[in-house]
Amino acid sequence: MAKPPESEPAPNVVARFESALDELEQLVQKMEKGEQTLDESLAAYERGVALYRQCQGALEQAELRVKLLGDPQRPDKATDFPSGPDAG
Repeated sequence: MAKPPESEPAPNVVARFESALDELEQLVQKMEKGEQTLDESLAAYERGVALYRQCQGALEQAELRVKLLGDPQRPDKATDFPSGPDAG
């Protein structure tokens, strides 16, 4: 079975990112209500950390792909994306 060309986005990766982000947002909303037990809150927090790491990894992969598209021979010379509240 042939792999899709690297220039095309992998829909399953995008779908997993969006699904993880949605679940993370739902967890945050539940925790903000303050109606969970301590055990439920801890479990939700642990799950949230895992989801955050999954999303962060997906974003780092996307950034690398953009750098590779910009200069495939020298992606390490690409300018980093701005981050933080002053970005953009």
